Amino acid sequence: MTEDSQRNFRSVYYEKVGFRGVEEKKSLEILLKDDRLGILPPHHESHTQVMTYRKEQYSDVLHALRVVRFVSDATPQVEVYLRMYQLESGKLPRSPSFPLKPEDEVFVAIAKAMEEMVEDSVDCYWIIRCFVNQLNNKYRDSLPQLPKAFEQYLNLEDSRLLSHLKTCSAVSKLPYDLWFKRCFAGCLPESSLQRRGLG
Repeated sequence: MTEDSQRNFRSVYYEKVGFRGVEEKKSLEILLKDDRLGILPPHHESHTQVMTYRKEQYSDVLHALRVVRFVSDATPQVEVYLRMYQLESGKLPRSPSFPLKPEDEVFVAIAKAMEEMVEDSVDCYWIIRCFVNQLNNKYRDSLPQLPKAFEQYLNLEDSRLLSHLKTCSAVSKLPYDLWFKRCFAGCLPESSLQRRGLG
């Protein structure tokens, strides 16, 4: 079976109609190889030791959350990631029953998407943590410019669509805030992101 026939049929369809698709796992592998997220130290010989420290830290934080009864074996893994991140960043609420803040909902959406791509829970947590930190610290100031950049790009790629969206006053109603703050995580059904073989 060829590579194309194994891909999600939506990816093939989107490419045929002009939307360039991205294979999530391949993109993640490239990011990890280049280590643009700062997940691994620059010296390869220390990777094993760093991963050991990170596993220990993961276990310690998870144990602390269990002791204070914020998580249990029944807690969904994405919520465990959120509570670990909150504890490490000093933002753990007084009670797990407090409603989620908007930034927590962003974290959960990104964590759900990442959980689909990364099998190991320790690796998944560290990737989510570093990704969210990069998003919050490095790219936060550029988020307000993204709607304008999106419109400029859409104008280059499909000016008729942009004109139509403007004519029916839909441009101002697009969920830019949701899309860009979450990096599109949770904006598409998970089934459209999964890679499946075709019959």
